[in-house]
Formats: sequence, structure tokens, C-alpha cells
Amino acid sequence: MVDGEQTFVIVGGGLAGAKAAETLRSEGFTGRVILIGDERDHPYERPPLSKGYLQGKDSRESVFVHEPAWYAQADVELHLGQSVVAVDRAARAVRLGDGTVVHYDKLLLATGAEPRRLDVPGTGLAGVHHLRRLAHAERLRQVLTGLGRENGRLVIAGAGWIGLEVAAAARGYGAEVTVVEPEPTALHHVLGPELGQFFTDLHTEHGVGFHFGARLTEITGQDGMVLAVRTDDGEEHPAHDVLAAIGAAPRTALAEAAGLAVVDRADGGGIAVDAALRTSDPDIYAAGDVAAAENPLLGSRIRVEHWANALNGGPAAARSMLGRDTVYDRVPYFYSDQYDVGMEYSGWAPPGSYDQIVLRGDAGKREFIAFWLAGGRVLAGMNVNVWDVTEPVQELIRSGAPVDPEALADPSVPLTELAGRVSG
Repeated sequence: MVDGEQTFVIVGGGLAGAKAAETLRSEGFTGRVILIGDERDHPYERPPLSKGYLQGKDSRESVFVHEPAWYAQADVELHLGQSVVAVDRAARAVRLGDGTVVHYDKLLLATGAEPRRLDVPGTGLAGVHHLRRLAHAERLRQVLTGLGRENGRLVIAGAGWIGLEVAAAARGYGAEVTVVEPEPTALHHVLGPELGQFFTDLHTEHGVGFHFGARLTEITGQDGMVLAVRTDDGEEHPAHDVLAAIGAAPRTALAEAAGLAVVDRADGGGIAVDAALRTSDPDIYAAGDVAAAENPLLGSRIRVEHWANALNGGPAAARSMLGRDTVYDRVPYFYSDQYDVGMEYSGWAPPGSYDQIVLRGDAGKREFIAFWLAGGRVLAGMNVNVWDVTEPVQELIRSGAPVDPEALADPSVPLTELAGRVSG
């Protein structure tokens, strides 16, 4: 039972936390809503940090989830620039870094993730960067502007989504870019070799240099500034700046110290939650990048580090906190924009989970949909410069029905007619 005397506390000032607060109010909760974030900025969205804002196309103000005045209007109490250092489950309270104790009836952990650090000599040099927070993007935007003006060189460790989006932004400013990646293609762990090669070719055509099959072993410098990077195969690349884009780690320390169940890093990490986003403590919930949720649709526990998961997971957790019957079973979704290529990806098909890839459209013209199949069933789909197809692609995934690969590859066959249509 929820009443107006209750206090709901949200730890994490990102999109998931902000949307959870919004949903609590829109669903009629009249108790206290307290949102605690360790950054001084109001809650903001992260995709612009490697896309429009980093490219100089979007303003700083455009990244925020709500106007600053919204929080007071919605009676959401903000504690910005404050870290939660402990959760006392017995007392149902959190302790802030300044010693303040805040009691809760329900608690949402939306602590997100943090960039993984390069463990090599030279990471303390001034020209070594990460990209996770607004302050990082502000600094990197200035760096890319300077590199472009001075024909400078950026080396990026990692050919994942962040690494490639920053590479595209850097080339847009005119900087020289080299990407060092241990796998044989870009996005190898996400898309597999076939579609990973597509993005490799895209960036190569735009002047990005790749050094595959290698890892950074040292960043060299002089007078505190970066001069070059060295790799484990003996190569050296000149550089003025270095971006570490080797993934993110869920911020689970608070949950672990409180004795909540967490997932092993080998299995993706994160705070273990059920399909209603409840943790092993019935009064504590988790959402966004930090949550490793049981997904009934996929039949497995997954942790998704993308915008749509925070956008939808925060509200789902809020409804669950209110006692509503909640099943968070959305199809994972993310998008990316690089040069003249825009894409949307729906589903979950890590390498090894699929046995066939079907292309629909013209990959040469960069207008196509790629489907990952297992046993004739669609696990995931990625539309590249083809729009307004996310809903039917997700319906194919949701249906779990076998499809005819030839019909799937034929643009003349509507996607809405494919579920259950099998070959011969």
C-alpha cells in the first residue's frame, strides 16, 4: 500500500532516475520524492555526449531531461553534487558523503556505469580522456576543435559504439584519427564480423585508420603531454590526445556493500533484479545501466547500457515501487549516427547466439536491414538508413515465430506479413 506519508528515494541523477521521478508524480504518488545525484548538473541524457553535442550541432541545454524548474514544480527534492556512500537496509536509510542520513520507504538504485580505465603507463597525462559525463564531453569537444584546427592526432582505444561515434565527430572537426582494437573488426563483440566490417569500411572511407589485433601498452609523453601510444605488437602511433573507449562497468559498489545480489562481471555484471526490477531486497529496485534484469521475452538475464533502457526502465521501476503489476520485457533498442549513416538496432544477438544473417536491401548503397537468426527465428534486426521499421522488426522478434529467410530478404514482402511464414 502506498500513501502520501511515504518517502521514495532515487539514487542516480541520469535519465533512468529522472524518468522514474517523473513517473511517480504522473502516476499519482503524493509522498516525498528525493533524487540524489553525484554530479552538480541536473539530470541529462547521455547520447548527445558522443553525438550531437560533441559534434557541435546541439546546445548544452538540449541534453537535460527536464527544465531545471520542473523539479520544484513537481515537488521533487534534488540533492545534486552529493554521493550516497552507504545503504542501511535494516534502518531503510541512505547516508550521503556529507553525513546526511535520508530515510526511505522504497529505494531505487539508478547509479549507472563508469568508463573502464586503461591499465597502462601514461594514463595520467593531460591528453588522456574518457567519455561518460557532461564534463567529459565539454572537455573533449574543446579538444577535438583544437585538433581539427591544428591537424592534430587522436588515438582511440576501442572500436565500440562510443569509440566510433567519437571517431566520426573527430573527423568532422578535421582531426586525424587512429583506432586501436584487439578484435579483427569494429563492433566485433556487438554485431559480429559481418556487420562489424560494414562499419570498419564506413570509417576507413572517411579517413579513420584502424590498428586491429592489438592493445595499447603505453602512452608516452613529455612535460605532461601525450606524444604517442605503443601497442603490444611493437607499433607506435603519434598522438596529441588519447580516448579510452574500452567499455563501461556497472556501478555496483553501493549495492554490494549493502549485501544485495549482484551478477558476476564475467556474466555482464550489474545489480540482479527480477522482471519487476526488484532487487534481492523487496524495498530496493534498480534500473538503467546498472540493472541486470530477468527478461521474460528473451528468457535470460541481461544488462543493457543504452538510452532506451534508461528511458523505459526508470518508469517501469517507478510503477513497480508503487505496487503496480510490472513486467519489464521490452526488446532492447539503441541507435547510432555516424557520418551519413543512421542506424537502429533492436533485439539481442551476441556472437555465438545466431546461425544466420539475412540482409534486406542494398548494403552497397548503405540502405538495408540486417537480421540475425537462430533456428529460423529473428533474434535481432538493424535498420541502416531505412526508417519507420522498428515496430515491425520488434514484432518479428517478439513473435518468436520462424520466418522464411528468402521472404525476409525480399523488400517487396512487407515485414508485417513475415511472422510464421516459413520456407517451402
